[in-house]
Amino acid sequence: MLVTSTETVPGRETTEVLGLVRGNTIRARNVGRDITQGLRNLAGGELKAYTTLLTDAREEAQERMEAEARQKGADAVVNVRFETSEISGGAAELLVYGTAVKLD
Repeated sequence: MLVTSTETVPGRETTEVLGLVRGNTIRARNVGRDITQGLRNLAGGELKAYTTLLTDAREEAQERMEAEARQKGADAVVNVRFETSEISGGAAELLVYGTAVKLD
C-alpha cells in the first residue's frame, strides 16, 4: 500500500477516487511513566517514553487507515494527514486520514 502526504503519486495516474479513509487510536499515559518522565522533565531532554507512546499510536492509527483502504480496494492513500487531540487529562487521540485511490 502506497501512503503519501502528496495529492498524487508521482509517475502514476489516479484512475478512481474511493473516498476518505481513516484510522485512530486513543492512548493514555500511566502513573509509572508519568513519574519517570516528570523527573526527566525537571532535568531537561527528550521524554523518550512519551515519544515511544506517540510513535506506537501513530503506527497503529496508520495501520487501521491502510486496512480500511484495502477493504475499499485501494492501491494507495494520498493526501494523508495526522492529527492529535486531547481527550481527557492524560489521554490523547491520534487520527490519521487520507483519500483512498486506485492507480493505473
